[in-house]
Amino acid sequence: MTVPAHLQDVKTQLTAEGFAQGTVWYHGTSSALLDSIQADGLKRSGDRAMRQAVKKTLATIGENRSESIEPVFITPSRELAYFWAQQTIKRRGRFEGAEEPVVLALNLPADWQGKVRPDVGAAALLMVGGNDYLTFLQACYADAGLSIPDFETVQLDRLDYLRKLGMAYMDCDIPASYLQVL
Repeated sequence: MTVPAHLQDVKTQLTAEGFAQGTVWYHGTSSALLDSIQADGLKRSGDRAMRQAVKKTLATIGENRSESIEPVFITPSRELAYFWAQQTIKRRGRFEGAEEPVVLALNLPADWQGKVRPDVGAAALLMVGGNDYLTFLQACYADAGLSIPDFETVQLDRLDYLRKLGMAYMDCDIPASYLQVL
């Protein structure tokens, strides 16, 4: 995957300790969702079309589950957000129309910074070796001249999911006024 030049930040964001964290966070999404995001902000479980498609699919097999509310997933790196934007487009592949990856900068006020949490749910990524994210992350570490930590043998601290994997979330909706398209 070739990341556009204006989104390449791994060489400055990634250190031996992991990803640097500042006051700006990033979210990757699809251009098909951009108008809604710019009007209403980032909503937890925000891809309504995907939620409806899953619900419809489950109904065909007699499954009737209540919807869970997912947080807004974010990252300290523009490059990592671009990866997740690409993944969003792949997941949405069943919808018609051309979609492009979009990276949003979240310019959070100081009192919102404490709402950022390490995404320990990312542990599932570590259980499945050779997945796309770990492959991409390995390339990021290599681009920064660093060796990727051996996640299979290292006992991860809760903060390592953010520092070493670059994965975080906010369990709240994020107003459009805090967002900027990159």
